Amino acid sequence: MKSYKIKVNGKVYMVEVEEVTGGESAAPVAPVAPAAPVAGAGDLKIESPMQGLIMSVKTPVGTEVKKGQIVAILEAMKLENEIVAPADGTVVSVNVKDGEAVDSGALLMTLKAK
Repeated sequence: MKSYKIKVNGKVYMVEVEEVTGGESAAPVAPVAPAAPVAGAGDLKIESPMQGLIMSVKTPVGTEVKKGQIVAILEAMKLENEIVAPADGTVVSVNVKDGEAVDSGALLMTLKAK
């Protein structure tokens, strides 16, 4: 068994790894079914570019938006970041609310592109 020190996101972990010889085999792993898509085909997902706090959602479901229009304000590192629509469309889902903490890549809302 070998020990390794691994650093992930600035945090250090000690890991022990056992080498498997030809006579031994690992237990089979069942395939994982893919998650059901949240957005329909052709829908545009607006994701958080960074970890932060949703200060305000500017566009409720059903709102018609233009490319570049502000759809939400995200506070990160004491700065307010404008989240804008990537294209013209209609807001079909809002997945966050004011005051909610989000991680980088979290789905904020979905647009139905025009």
